[in-house]
Amino acid sequence: MNFRIEKRIGIQAPAERIWDTLSDLAFWSRWNPVETDASGVIGFGGEIRLTETLPGHPARPVIARVGDWQPLAQLVWSEKRGMMFNVVRYFEIDELEPGSCIAANGYIFSGLRGELFHDKHKFALRQACEQVAESLKAAAERPV
Repeated sequence: MNFRIEKRIGIQAPAERIWDTLSDLAFWSRWNPVETDASGVIGFGGEIRLTETLPGHPARPVIARVGDWQPLAQLVWSEKRGMMFNVVRYFEIDELEPGSCIAANGYIFSGLRGELFHDKHKFALRQACEQVAESLKAAAERPV
């Protein structure tokens, strides 16, 4: 069984600007309060390294693999946490009309301990998704 936490938010910016913000991993430390020091390759099987700091928890290094990506639409990576569960982290962009989008970010937990981790940390994970959504919105809507 999979367990999901997601936050969707309206952003008054074109999909290109949101994608430019997401795809510039070196820029993440300037807008993303949860995932910082990001580096890597956005491409199928590419490795992404970052530091994850969930609200109320110490920073933790993450090494993940890009599972799927589509410019202007989505970025998905997965992280295997031991033998007992996996985490999928995703960003999605849906352009409703030019200059107006819905952006989502979230986590999907699977595996034997995925449910336990989800249940134990769902409040911090929900806060993280909300913080990332608000920060992505602010970065994308910032005047150029």
